[in-house]
Amino acid sequence: MSADTTAGTNASHADCLFCRIARGEIPSRKVYEDDEVFAFHDIQPKAPIHFMIVPKAHYDNLYDAGPQQALLGRIFGLCGRLAREQGANDGFRVVVNNGRVGHQEVYHLHVHVLGGAEPLAGAMNRF
Repeated sequence: MSADTTAGTNASHADCLFCRIARGEIPSRKVYEDDEVFAFHDIQPKAPIHFMIVPKAHYDNLYDAGPQQALLGRIFGLCGRLAREQGANDGFRVVVNNGRVGHQEVYHLHVHVLGGAEPLAGAMNRF
């Protein structure tokens, strides 16, 4: 579970869904891209606005990416700007599913950004 800073050149990550999306091998509805991160709309949205931000370098989850504080800061720093650009002007939710217990489905670190015109419904309305 170590980080691959070459994002996809490691054979064990060659078939990673999000690595392939970030490399442009699988089509997506891009929200944002720079040298370190790629953001795209979720194909099964849970809210009117639902996109994900992924690092281009492969990290399975937050356990692996913990030492990458600058990268994590960059990802979380983009959430507000990109949410506003997508129309979430009155708030949004950020979700990171981590590991089996956290219901992570794709083992490439990703941050969900969800929003819309009305408060989000669901089991996690308030903590």
